[in-house]
Amino acid sequence: SQRFDHLALWKTKSWREFTKMATPHIPCLRLGKPYVSLNQFEVADYRDGAVKATVSQVNAGVIRRDLKCIEGARAALRRFTTAELIAIGAKAGEIFLNGDVQIGVEGETQSPENYVETLSSTSGLPHVMVRRNMDKIHYALTHMDVVLNGLTRGIDPSILDDGVGEQFGTQVCFYPTSKALGLVMPSNSPAVNSLWLPAIALKTPIIMKPGRDEPWTPIRLIQSFIQAGCPKEAFGFYPTDYEGAADILNRCGRALIFGDKSTTDQYANNPAIQIHGPGWSKILIGDDEIENWRDHIDLIAGSIADNGGRSCVNASAVVVPKYGREIADALAQKLGPVKPTTVDHPEAKLSGFANPKMGEWIDGAIDADLEEPGCEEMTAKYRDGSRKVVADGGTYLRPTIVFCESFEHPLSNREFLCPYASVVEVPQAEMLNQMGESLVVTAITRDQAFHADLLASPLIERLNLGPISTMKISWDQPHEGNMFEFLYKRRSIGLAA
Repeated sequence: SQRFDHLALWKTKSWREFTKMATPHIPCLRLGKPYVSLNQFEVADYRDGAVKATVSQVNAGVIRRDLKCIEGARAALRRFTTAELIAIGAKAGEIFLNGDVQIGVEGETQSPENYVETLSSTSGLPHVMVRRNMDKIHYALTHMDVVLNGLTRGIDPSILDDGVGEQFGTQVCFYPTSKALGLVMPSNSPAVNSLWLPAIALKTPIIMKPGRDEPWTPIRLIQSFIQAGCPKEAFGFYPTDYEGAADILNRCGRALIFGDKSTTDQYANNPAIQIHGPGWSKILIGDDEIENWRDHIDLIAGSIADNGGRSCVNASAVVVPKYGREIADALAQKLGPVKPTTVDHPEAKLSGFANPKMGEWIDGAIDADLEEPGCEEMTAKYRDGSRKVVADGGTYLRPTIVFCESFEHPLSNREFLCPYASVVEVPQAEMLNQMGESLVVTAITRDQAFHADLLASPLIERLNLGPISTMKISWDQPHEGNMFEFLYKRRSIGLAA
């Protein structure tokens, strides 16, 4: 069959007029090469539907063909030392935060200010939250040496260059587990892109399906890397459909997937796929600290509502031995009055929904479960109006705090894409048995026996002992998965004298 150069065709006036492309067009990157597809979709402003960009979309066949050439992408990264890639990443971090990057096929560039405004307009995140996420990504890139030191537990980076070396008086050898890292990304929060950044320093190309409503952060990061001197072949950017996403997950050797439980459950038993689903993160207060609960209300409220409540590390449950209703009421007094602001307000605390139907579904799901006995919404009396609000053309959900008498209630261990949390009364001795899995647990207690139980629990991914926000992350101690151990495996080795 005849083959077409879609990029050349797109550049013609007739094609531009046919596709009505007055807005920037984000192409696919087929191992670094821009590719304009005949199949495209629009990314629109969540408030008025104005088109902010068109995006090329490819099918699974394109991804399969490109994966046959992935060895060339890996070879391009292997030409650099780990130290050189760390330096390139630091330069990319500065470009990402402060520079202009190319995002379109016609040389369109994007300034940091335009990135903030555009991402806000399509994701619903207010400007102040976009900037905070930018700062997190910038920190991860400019401190990649610290990140890798934590991930590798102090391995000299040169060992990854040579494949073998001496560490702590012992010969060690590591080999890659994958030719590429597949990524199926979400649209909820830009900072999740931080999780794949170590892969480049670890000489592993990425094959990415970006979130449909959030192509901006991935393409800005990729172009920042390329402008900083990273080989463009290391980056595959493939907006695609369900079949294409499945191929990315199953054909790269190692992959990350983000999504809700229904999406991630099908990959739960595949060790080659690292799952980033609901966090069900929690704050526990022990018997020895419960009388001081008022001292911790600000920390708890921040853990629930920071970043608009969109992160998997936001607390979605507060587990206490007593005073549950009082604690829920205090949180409701603090969070209940919070309402939407303009997107550029410096104190904005709520995010709009890119898909208004999601906000409507969450609002309905909470109301439906509130009809079950054993639960009371505490924020309703501190709100002047309903939970769901349409403001400035966008749909928002105001914070919701519920008090549950036990973990038997369906709202006791739920997670929603907004500031939401339950407060549940459970005896300290039963907390670990009843609360289920948790991505992050902040345990406010000095009880050493309780510490020991928490440290021994297999249900907790990241544990904070003491009054530390669940939102506080440590790049050298990942809260979910270790990228080095995911992409490299140690082998035994013998070296002749």
